[in-house]
Amino acid sequence: MTPLPKRRHSTRRQGKRQAALSLKLPSLLTCPNCGSLRLPHRVCEYCGYYGGKQVMTVKSKDKKSAKGGSASGRKK
Repeated sequence: MTPLPKRRHSTRRQGKRQAALSLKLPSLLTCPNCGSLRLPHRVCEYCGYYGGKQVMTVKSKDKKSAKGGSASGRKK
């Protein structure tokens, strides 16, 4: 049998515990090269720069897919 609490925890004690476990929003910084938002201590996803140097090359993303995902090509 597992151990059980001897007394009931008050709502104030429960609220204090839950407040400590609250989720926090990530702190975002603006990239000095392209101006987009990025996480601190990480390479920018859009331009590939970190610390004023280009660290990686970024592939350009096309807005239209190669399959042409329009609704007009569906069979009725």
